[in-house]
Amino acid sequence: MAVMASAPTSAPSTPSVPLSALRVVSLPEQELVDHLSARVPGFRCVLWDMAGDPVGARADEIDVAVAPVSGPWTEALPAATRLRLVQLQTTGFDGVPEAVGPDLALSSAGWVHAAGTAELALGLILAAQRELDRAVLQQRDGVWRRFATRSLADSRVLLLGVGGIGSAVVDRLLPFEVEVTRVASRARTDERGPVHGVDELPGLLPDTDVLVLALPASPATDGLVDARVLSLLPDDALVVNVGRGRVVDTPALTEEVLSGRLRCALDVVEPEPLPGDHPLFRAPGAILTPHTGGSCTSYRPRVRRLLRTQLERIAAGERPLFLQQEGRLDVPAPGNR
Repeated sequence: MAVMASAPTSAPSTPSVPLSALRVVSLPEQELVDHLSARVPGFRCVLWDMAGDPVGARADEIDVAVAPVSGPWTEALPAATRLRLVQLQTTGFDGVPEAVGPDLALSSAGWVHAAGTAELALGLILAAQRELDRAVLQQRDGVWRRFATRSLADSRVLLLGVGGIGSAVVDRLLPFEVEVTRVASRARTDERGPVHGVDELPGLLPDTDVLVLALPASPATDGLVDARVLSLLPDDALVVNVGRGRVVDTPALTEEVLSGRLRCALDVVEPEPLPGDHPLFRAPGAILTPHTGGSCTSYRPRVRRLLRTQLERIAAGERPLFLQQEGRLDVPAPGNR
């Protein structure tokens, strides 16, 4: 996912800490402790799920904490008085800087979930275009009835969000012989060609068969896909969201889907979880998955690789990857060692 904007936090209140001072690292699973202890010398790796007490060290000895994927882990932070860096296992970090405060450095998981989330985006598109949900229901009912469907080939796909996940979606879409239009916050040109600015959406949406959203949550993206934006899509267009639910006006999208004018395939929604009686659960033309983009087997080897890379960079005095706030760490400027 693209780097996510967050509300500014105040400057750290105490002097900076060199990377060389970071030596005790807590990990939320024993498998990660075993993996990294054997591969990254110079660090003391201990087990701490940030729910109970650490194993192998006291909380006030820990310099770097790898947060669990979920749970109220920020409640454990006051006990970790020596803590200087929190490493997330998630790409998104909305609300985390405010929860940890300005003195802690914070890194997100960057590319860890890009492959899995992009796979799901492609799967949702294919399932919707080829009506795999219809086939599954027929199978359940013991019905063998052929039907013709839309195709992905020759479709016009507009991708809103060109960060890590968005780029991975493009990688997987291009072999399907589609026309991909990329849109980001501002217009620019990169190695793949033109990227349109979000201000160009009114002219692009009427020629879109599939709208794929791979945006983070931020003040700029919250509610971006509202009733007006949806109204610009042509009849029968498909809306796919693998970014953040808050990007879409859920009532407006629900109204469009229930009317039969638009279709949707959503891995993220607002609110989340969606209430069990929400009409989208039973709406024709809607496919829902319960925020499972990164919940697949590709996640674990990638998070191991990221954590190893982060510790190797710290040992070498290099800036950690995907650093969203520096806190009290004395780190090189972006682009410098």
